[in-house]
Amino acid sequence: MSPLTGWARAHPGKAAAAKTGLAAVLLFLVGVESVVLTQQPTRPHAIVVAAAVVVCLCAVPYQRIPLTLRARIAVAVSLTASAVLIAGQHALRVWGLGEGIALLVLLTAVVRRAPGRTAAVLGPLLGLSCVLAPMRDIRMGVFTVVYGVLTVVVTAYSLILRWQDAGRLRDLAAVRDAERLELARELHDLVAHHVTGIVVQARAARFTALDGPRAGAAFARIETSGGEALGAMRRLVRVLREGEARTAPVAGLAEVRALAEAFTRTGPPVTLDLEPGLDRTLRPEVAAAVHRIVREALTNVRKHAADATAVRITVHTVPRGTELRIANDGGTPARLAEAARGGGFGLAGLTERAEVLGGTLTAGPAPEGGWEVTAVLPASDPAGD
Repeated sequence: MSPLTGWARAHPGKAAAAKTGLAAVLLFLVGVESVVLTQQPTRPHAIVVAAAVVVCLCAVPYQRIPLTLRARIAVAVSLTASAVLIAGQHALRVWGLGEGIALLVLLTAVVRRAPGRTAAVLGPLLGLSCVLAPMRDIRMGVFTVVYGVLTVVVTAYSLILRWQDAGRLRDLAAVRDAERLELARELHDLVAHHVTGIVVQARAARFTALDGPRAGAAFARIETSGGEALGAMRRLVRVLREGEARTAPVAGLAEVRALAEAFTRTGPPVTLDLEPGLDRTLRPEVAAAVHRIVREALTNVRKHAADATAVRITVHTVPRGTELRIANDGGTPARLAEAARGGGFGLAGLTERAEVLGGTLTAGPAPEGGWEVTAVLPASDPAGD
């Protein structure tokens, strides 16, 4: 989903007003041109006006009509009208303002957002349509040159935006992959740590007093199964990362306290509000996610909210699971606001981590002022315990 689509879904009223405004402006240009230039209505001018109206309506985004379909209709109508008028009876005077602008709007949208092959075919056709629109005039004038230059400029600019979008998507994919790999490492560390404990306890139990041989055999099976599971886990993770698998517990709520204390010594004071008992009830991977989110949020406070005087971190149980809030009273710089809309790869990675765990993460201005990061992580495994 493109940022424009996301904005339209978030603000349906403003999106409808923008679409209506675009259609009104384009049709107004067509109307002005037809009134000013057409002293006596003729068949060629009727064709020009009809084609311009259709193309202008195609340039307006519609939720149920795909961009490529609208572009194909506009190309077919515009090129047909140009062929008929250039090969036959020219119009006396044609500017092509409304139709040309509509074709440029479709051109930039197709070149930037359409699939590669579709953009490679429709893009040049839209550019050709735009160049031919003013050539319907019996005396080709300055508008032919202007539209040719505009077509080249718009195409080049749209290609640059497309390349930037593609690079950004690759960066986001890399961030998500890195976050998933990091989560896989942490999950491995947790599982391996606990499985190692099972194996050790089973081995110890074999040398204690047991009631009958069946208990010893059962413990032997536990030891064998645990050893096989640990070996399989290590072989699996070895494919995901380089180096030997380690079996150390990952960071949790205790490390969150350490982060808050360390940040307070060098930055604005941090107030930490942890619900009593969460250390014992919170799933280890959720506790690790809380630690990671707090670390990233505090880093952002240091980088982007230099005027903050206080930071508050709360971790409480809610009906949907565990809620984490990190709020500061600093300003809302434009660059941090842009990061929250998707420009910040740190927030993108944390959002991916929360979604993988079955939760959500949002960041934005707090109602009482300042900036706030909120994450809700499920209390149980969404895939089943």
